[in-house]
Formats: sequence, structure tokens, C-alpha cells
Amino acid sequence: MLKAGLVGLGWWGKHIIRTINGSSKLKLVRAVEVNLREGNNIAAEHGINVSSDFDDLLKDKEVQVVILATPHCLHEEQIAKVASAGKHVFCEKPLGLTKKSAERSVTRCNQANVMLGVGHERRFEPALQEIRKMVQTNSLGTIVQVEANFSHDILANMPKGDWRTTSKNAPAAGMTAMGIHLSDAFIWMFGEIDEVFAQTAQRVAEQENGDVVMAQVRFKSGALGYLNATMVTPFFMRFQVFGSEGWVEARDSAHPEYGGVTTLTFCKKGGMPEIRKMATSNTVLDNLESFADAITGRREYIHTQKEMVENIALLEAVTQSAISGKLVKV
Repeated sequence: MLKAGLVGLGWWGKHIIRTINGSSKLKLVRAVEVNLREGNNIAAEHGINVSSDFDDLLKDKEVQVVILATPHCLHEEQIAKVASAGKHVFCEKPLGLTKKSAERSVTRCNQANVMLGVGHERRFEPALQEIRKMVQTNSLGTIVQVEANFSHDILANMPKGDWRTTSKNAPAAGMTAMGIHLSDAFIWMFGEIDEVFAQTAQRVAEQENGDVVMAQVRFKSGALGYLNATMVTPFFMRFQVFGSEGWVEARDSAHPEYGGVTTLTFCKKGGMPEIRKMATSNTVLDNLESFADAITGRREYIHTQKEMVENIALLEAVTQSAISGKLVKV
């Protein structure tokens, strides 16, 4: 079992603690949190050592893996420090905010001979894995159009200036919080993206860069795609693929944090829609344990470094397009 340290005990950091408690491959032995009052409460609840000193964690020889659940603008610097300490690093999304930043993080980890993981757990959803299989086996024919929506109002009432909604950490509305998961799935299933046109809008919440983002993309294959992330409406998640031989859609009933059921609808050309209910798995745990298995050599990690960088290149292009109002090459 690999010994892990966690940096950042906010909403998602706490979820990671609860998740790792059910793991047979990772054990959380210590954590870092700048708010020591909050950190001490969590330490008492979960029986782990919590401090405010990041460097102290890096010196701990017991810690083999460091999980970063920290503000996005800190990721590159923290990844570099973890890699230099000879520890494997799992970074919550996004890996960075620019393509060059993501490339530097990948290079640092390779130079240090440590594994780099990223918090894109949607790849482990059974329904999305089923859709990817359909794409790979050509069950849908030529892919024509891909559409994805993700809304969640958990960030809608964040206090003004909260790091999750600042320009420094969230330069394109909900793209870093939610849209980045959709773009990761796009790249995983359909390959590289050539160009993007994006827009943001400020509709309800007082957030620096808007509370809704949409992006239209053209894949290098020629297929088109559309994704949308909305930060002020209740949870909704949809992923749909249209091909020359049929279409398929996945709709989630609840956020992965809570589990639930996904409705998978498949319609073959000339036929009627077939509906299946698929239970969701603990995708966050699946991703973390896949990373642990990659470290120990049991299997290849599901996220390639090339895909990690491509996703951040798309995030950067979305930001540039939303600011300029122009089509941007990725």
C-alpha cells in the first residue's frame, strides 16, 4: 500500500480523504492545510497528521505520493517541488492554465522519474467507457457531432474573491471547474482538437469571468463538438455523440461525489432508442487507484501525458477565444 500526503483540505480535499479511506492501495498518512483550525478538526476526525508546512511534508520519507487539491495557479510550482523531492504527484484538475505550464510539469516529473496523475475521473464512468467502446468499434459510424453539458451550482454562492472564481485561477468561467472534464473526455474519445470558438457570460453570480461558458470545437478528424459549463443551475450532466450509423447519450442523475444512476440511450440507424440504466462507480477512487497501480507497475495509467497537455492547450485556447471573441487555433 502506497503512503500518501494530501495538500489542501477544502471541499474537494475532504472528499479525497473520505475516498481514500476506502482504498486498498493508498493510505493517507498526513496532510497540509494553511487554515490550521480547519486542519486540526480534520486531523482529529480522521486520525491523520495535519500541518501548515508543505516543505515538511516533502521531507517526510514515509510519504511516497503527494495529492494536490490546491488553487490552480499553484500547481506548476508545487508539482516541481514534489517531483524534486522524488515523490509521485497526483494533481487535481486542471494540471495548469497554459500549455507551456503543463509541458513544464510533465518534463519535471519525467526528469525526476516520478509518475504524474491528474484528477479527471469521468473516464472511469461505466457509461462513458461504453460510449468510447462504441466509438472505437465504429458502432456509430463516422462521428459527426459531439455535445456535452455540465452544470452544478455548488460554486454559485462562493464569497466574492474566493480563489475558485478569480481570474487568476478560473480565467474562463466554469471551464476550470467543470468544462475541463468534458474537454478531457472529448480528447480521450475523439483525439486532438484543431480550433475553438468560446464565449462566456455573466448571468446570475457575481464572478469575475462569468458564470457560464460555451465552446464550439473542430476536431482534427473533421468532426464538430460543443461543450457547456454552467455554474448557477442545479446538477446536470449530459454527453451525446452523433454518428452516421446512430447516436448515443449518457445522462447522470447525480454528481460523482454522491453516486447515482446514469441513463444510457442508444439509437441505431433505422431502429428505436434503447434505454439502459447503469450504476455509477466511485470514479474518484477508481482514478486514484489506477494511478497507484501505474506507480507499482500493475497497469498503464489511463491518462497519457500527451492528452494531459492537449487538454490544457484547449483550456488556454478557450480562454483566449472568450477574451478576443475570435476563433483560436489550439
